[in-house]
Amino acid sequence: MALPKLFEPITIGGTSLANRIVIAPMCQYAAVNGQMNAWHMQHLGSLAQSGAGILTIEATAVTPEGRITYGDVGLYDEATERAMAEVLQGIRAWSDMPIAIQLAHAGRKGSCERPWDRGGAQIAPDQPNGWQTVAPSAEPYAADENPPEALDRAGLDRIRDAFAEAARRAVRLGIDVIQIHAAHGYLLHEFLSPLSNRRTDDYGGSLENRMRFPLEVFDAVRAAVPDGYPVTIRVSGTDWVEGGWDIQGTIALARAVHQRGCTAYHVSSGGLDPRQRIAAVPNYQVPLARAVKEAVPDMPVIAVGLITEPHQAEAIVATGDADMIAIARAALYDPRWPWHAAAALGASVTAAPQYLRSAPSPLRDLLQPR
Repeated sequence: MALPKLFEPITIGGTSLANRIVIAPMCQYAAVNGQMNAWHMQHLGSLAQSGAGILTIEATAVTPEGRITYGDVGLYDEATERAMAEVLQGIRAWSDMPIAIQLAHAGRKGSCERPWDRGGAQIAPDQPNGWQTVAPSAEPYAADENPPEALDRAGLDRIRDAFAEAARRAVRLGIDVIQIHAAHGYLLHEFLSPLSNRRTDDYGGSLENRMRFPLEVFDAVRAAVPDGYPVTIRVSGTDWVEGGWDIQGTIALARAVHQRGCTAYHVSSGGLDPRQRIAAVPNYQVPLARAVKEAVPDMPVIAVGLITEPHQAEAIVATGDADMIAIARAALYDPRWPWHAAAALGASVTAAPQYLRSAPSPLRDLLQPR
């Protein structure tokens, strides 16, 4: 029998993946001063036994004020790097799954409570656990929030350099792939969208100008890592608001980063404007990934969003709508989702020897020794 497309190997830059299932980054809001701890060890350790092709570490701030909440992970000093190194050492003792990291800056959507505290409301800069946010323009996400400070040239340089320094730390930690976060209404997405970018200098106005800073960040990260090291990007394919960032801009950005050596393009959507109206049904973001794939066929594209069933995932990659699929909440709910997908599609995954005897006898070939 032919191997299901979902379980065919794929290479991202110089990193080989055993299959096309990506564990997407999922914030845990459990860090202390940006530092990972035992929660991240058990959370990521469990997902590293999932049988997916690659595991992505949650949005990791490149500066303290780049965190979404005070519980976010960071990679901006020796303490945060040392804490992450300890977690990675524990995971890698038992798993050889490739690990990616999403480097991020929250922009105007930072300085927030954790989602289960006051619904994730923003914290004023003069209150405990709060700070002054920054953005392309002094436009808050919501009218009742504290306005961010518009970044000047020095601020742009500082954040660009922080992305590059975090990338160097990631390489030093032995992380396999870097993903740059330019989606969900955070800083780089804020530059891309005309709804949040009201600048009148070289970083605002035209599409070329709005893409300028995200591309500067991409170039800085690319220059900070060794030749051939995989650098990817996650984008929102649309703001779901009239007059906002759209699929045409997404394709233009895809072409620009492809020329700069981007090794995969992860297409999500939304998150920039509270007026968004999203019909969140299965596969609702797949057409965005498909449009990018048709426009830039040589760059691997990742689809995400309410992909929950194995045959659904197989259809996405088998038809060429995307090269890979990513799961997030589905993996939180079922950390062995790739095992079950392999069983449903007639494939197999590798597993730690401690787990080999767990497969039901009719599926004795499902789990292969690592």
